[in-house]
Amino acid sequence: MKIKVKLFASLRESLGYSQRDMDISDGQTLNDVWKQIIGNSEQPDEVLMAINMNYANPGVMVKDGDEVAFFPPVTGG
Repeated sequence: MKIKVKLFASLRESLGYSQRDMDISDGQTLNDVWKQIIGNSEQPDEVLMAINMNYANPGVMVKDGDEVAFFPPVTGG
């Protein structure tokens, strides 16, 4: 399956790209994709995740052609 992955803000900076196409196997969840992306990198656990521009739970299955996005935790003050 092919998906498009987009990274935003500090995730984009630390991983070195803003978007890429990715081949994944059937039955992958958002969390599975996230783990593949970060590999051994130190990244925040509380990442916001979206599929096709809608926020989604990490356990949601990814389908062929989906656009997946990851956002760092939001802080403010």
